Amino acid sequence: MTNKRQGDREGMEAVKPEFHELTLADRDWMNAKFAEDGRNACEYTFANNFIWRKVYQVEVAELCGCLIIRSVEQGEYQYSYPVGSGDRRAAIEALLRICHSENRKLTMSPLCGEDRKQLLAWFPGQFLIEGDRDAYDYIYSSRKLATLAGKKLHGKRNHIARFKDGGDWSYEPLTEENLEDCRTMTYRWMRMRSEKWNEEMEEEVIVLHETFDHMHRLGLTGGVLRKAGEIVAFCMGEPLNEETFVVHFEKAYPDMQGAYPMINQQFVLHECEAYTYVNREEDTGDPGLRKAKLSYYPEILLKKYVASESRIVFADRETDGEQILELWKTCFGDEEDYIRFYLDHRLTEDNMLVIHEDGKVVSMAGFLPAEYYSGGEYLPARYVYAVATLPEYRGRGYAASVLAFAREKYDGLLILSPAEESLCSYYERMGFTRAFAAGRCGLTADRPETAGEAELSAMELGCESGGTERLEPVTAEEYVRVRDEKNRREGYVRWEEEAVRYAMELNAEEGGRTCVAVGPEGERDILMYHPDGELLTIIETTLPADRLGELLPELLAETGTTRAEYVQPGGMLWPPDSGKEMPVSREGYLNLTLG
Repeated sequence: MTNKRQGDREGMEAVKPEFHELTLADRDWMNAKFAEDGRNACEYTFANNFIWRKVYQVEVAELCGCLIIRSVEQGEYQYSYPVGSGDRRAAIEALLRICHSENRKLTMSPLCGEDRKQLLAWFPGQFLIEGDRDAYDYIYSSRKLATLAGKKLHGKRNHIARFKDGGDWSYEPLTEENLEDCRTMTYRWMRMRSEKWNEEMEEEVIVLHETFDHMHRLGLTGGVLRKAGEIVAFCMGEPLNEETFVVHFEKAYPDMQGAYPMINQQFVLHECEAYTYVNREEDTGDPGLRKAKLSYYPEILLKKYVASESRIVFADRETDGEQILELWKTCFGDEEDYIRFYLDHRLTEDNMLVIHEDGKVVSMAGFLPAEYYSGGEYLPARYVYAVATLPEYRGRGYAASVLAFAREKYDGLLILSPAEESLCSYYERMGFTRAFAAGRCGLTADRPETAGEAELSAMELGCESGGTERLEPVTAEEYVRVRDEKNRREGYVRWEEEAVRYAMELNAEEGGRTCVAVGPEGERDILMYHPDGELLTIIETTLPADRLGELLPELLAETGTTRAEYVQPGGMLWPPDSGKEMPVSREGYLNLTLG
């Protein structure tokens, strides 16, 4: 059996697909391949590929029993993930050989969740797999679209009621008899959109008119909405699989109240009653379209991915988790419980980059989303955490490569807090600059006694107040709000609510407490602390020095500690290329760097 399998593989090495322009003659065999998968992504229909074939130079081929669709995106070839029940792994191997023989890297799109898992298992460390938010499909319950029941869709029902005023409306199927009227309607629709017209809209109208030409041969179904006898909206789509109908086009006059929700509802009522779901395709990154599609509350926001060959790839919890754990323990010596807590709570599909060598993860760095306040606005940033390379693989520039790759990939500021002062020169050579002063402040009940690199004054600890404090539980949402209000200044690093919630949970795991201190006038300040033997560490607070001093006896008694200190981590940042001239404040505020 092994020899036969090896022979099959060797025979496939000579396979080179013959791509050809997509034509109507490809419909039956392609539809058969799509049916073998039964996927819910809108790209998996013959019609969708056919009508966009000229825009994206679509070509198709059969390879190892799979359908492969090739298109051109920004001047580069992009291949579909193998479609159908053939040997997908062999097909990908063949595509890799083809691309490498032409000195190109293989890029595949779209991939669904199962494809991503499959590719990671078959080709570990070879593909950077990224979610493409602009391409996520919006999939709705057909029943909910038809009834628009519930408080959330109350506004849609109101718009439809206004459209129905006067009773002079009707719905009918799109047929040969009214098709030309729909074509004419698109010209008026174009004139009404002239101020917002762009190249993408021009392409869409050309594609739409060709769809009219081939509508019935493509097996599409359409519906038409009239008001006072005039066509004001139409819709077209087709079955995607046994459960899902996909809508390819929907047009309505933008100045007619209720026309869009009305054609949406009527089309689903008349043409989609046999289907559980309606796929209304992606939003292409258009903010208005995204808002409109979200306003119908999709049952599924279908995540789709792009996979590109890369030396540096995103870590995957399932396939890389244990290797990351061993690398982390080797380089940092942290307890396994802490590492697993981090991986379970903070590792996502796109916030850790790794390099594989000799079949294992040998270098890594995490990049946690944050924001940096500069010039009166928040700029996107990533906090760099757990930069590590196995000892036997050091000296090859892996860590520097990962950081440089991340700076370009995330297109934002990189922020880090070096574990040791000696590392600062290494990061400075790379392009980082010092931006956050480190400080360690010993605290007493009456006044702070400073020591270390930077003195933490009462102003830095918060704003002036006085009186008796009351400690209350705090939510991550309130913590973020108070933290932002009290700390926002040039160079302030803002964390999202999820990151703060993690910091609170980790602190609790270590026996600490996070709360809000309520002053005599009702003022609210955050306070996070945990005991470590005789030492009470104040992780973060917005309390001014005098109010914190008043609280210390209570905190020391509560935690059984004898002394307290407040540590503020130092840090560095590396602006993106677009921000080289951005002023960097050396008085910035960086904290909660717990990962």
